[in-house]
Amino acid sequence: MTDFHILKALFDSALDAAVPDGKFSRLRPPAPKGKTIVVGAGKAAAKMAAAFEDDWPNECQGLVVTRYGHRTPTRHIEVVEAAHPVPDQAGVDAARRIADLVSSATKDDLVICLISGGASALLSLPATGITLKEKQDINQALLRSGAPIDQMNTVRKSLSAIKGGRLAEMAFPAQLVTYLISDVPGDAPSAIGSGPTISESSNPEDALAILKRWDIPVSDRLKQAILQNPTKASSAPATVHMLATPMMSLEAASNKARSLGITPYVLGDAIEGEAREAGRILGGIVRSILMHDQPFTSPCVLLSGGETTVTVKGNGRGGRNAEFLLSLFETVGDEPRVAAIACDTDGIDGIEDNAGAWFDGTLKTLTRKRNLDAGSYLANNDAWTFFHQLDRLVHTGPTLTNVNDFRAILIK
Repeated sequence: MTDFHILKALFDSALDAAVPDGKFSRLRPPAPKGKTIVVGAGKAAAKMAAAFEDDWPNECQGLVVTRYGHRTPTRHIEVVEAAHPVPDQAGVDAARRIADLVSSATKDDLVICLISGGASALLSLPATGITLKEKQDINQALLRSGAPIDQMNTVRKSLSAIKGGRLAEMAFPAQLVTYLISDVPGDAPSAIGSGPTISESSNPEDALAILKRWDIPVSDRLKQAILQNPTKASSAPATVHMLATPMMSLEAASNKARSLGITPYVLGDAIEGEAREAGRILGGIVRSILMHDQPFTSPCVLLSGGETTVTVKGNGRGGRNAEFLLSLFETVGDEPRVAAIACDTDGIDGIEDNAGAWFDGTLKTLTRKRNLDAGSYLANNDAWTFFHQLDRLVHTGPTLTNVNDFRAILIK
C-alpha cells in the first residue's frame, strides 16, 4: 500500500466508527402510550433520523434540520436543510417548528432528540430582543476570531431561545431521550450542539466577557437581551446516550493500523489551540522520534483528534485541518520518512469542498520544482491553495457524521 492508501484507510476506519447505523437498537427506550416525536439538528441529523427509523419498531413522526447537501432519505421524519456555520432563515424556521412540535408533547408521549456537531448554527431560534442578523454577525466574528468551541457555544446559548436545555423545558412532561454524536473535546453533553436538551445554569455575564475578550462589539440593547436570557438547571432526570465520539473513531483507526502491521499511538482526542501551533508541536514530536526514538519508536503512526482553531488574518481559504497540515509540513516536510493526513470528519474543512489534505515524503521536491513557498501560504491562511496546486486535497463529500478533526502522522 502507498502512504496515501494507508492514511486514507485509517481515516475511513475512523469515519465508519462514527456513523449511527445500527446503534439505536441496543439503546431503545420502551414504546410510549402516545406518540413518538423525533426532532434533531446537526450535520449528522438526517443520517441519525434514518438510522433511528430503521431500529425503531413502532410508528414515529418528527423533523430534523441538517446542513445544505447533507440530506438522507427518511420514511417518516421530515428533513429540512439550512446554513452552517452561519445560521440563516431556514434554520430559524426549522427551529421554530421543532419547538412547536416538542411543546405539543403530552405526558404519554416520547420525545427523541438527535443532536450532532453543527446543531448550534442549524438550530437557530433567537431569544427575545435578538435578531437573526445579530446572531449571524456574532457567529461570523467568532469564527474568524480563533475562539475555542466551548466559548463559542457559551455565546450561542446566550443568544438562543432553544439551546442550553431550553428545548428540554419545552418537552416537559413528556419522556425525553437524547442521542448524541460528539464533536467537542471532552464529550460534555451540554457542549454538543450547545445542549438544547441538557439542562444547566448559565451566567450571561460569561458570554459578554467572551465577546469582550475577542473584541467583538455588541450594542447596549443586545447586552440587555443577553443579560435577560439566563438558564437554570433542572432537577428532572435526563436520559442521554452517546452514539459516537472522537475517541471511538481514534480507537477504530488504531485497530486498523494494527491490522496493517503499524504500531499506533493515540496522542489524544481533545487537542485544541491554534492549528499552526499544533502542527509545530506535533512536528517537534515527529523529529524527536526520527532522531532519538523518543517518546515512541518508529515505525509508527501518531493519531489525534480534537478541534483546533484558526485566527484568520489572511484570505482564510482552507480550514483548520489544512492549516495544521501545512504547519506540520513546514516543520517536517524535508523528512522522506514522514507522511500525514488531516481531515474534518464531516467531510468539509473550512469553507471549501474538501475534507482536508495529505502529504508524503515526495512533496518537498515537488514544491521546489514549482517554486511554492509553504511559509507564505501559511502566513496568508491559504493552505487550500497550496495543497490544491499540489493535488494533495482529500475529497469525501458530506460524510453525514461529525466527530471533529482526524489526524494521522505516519513515520516509517
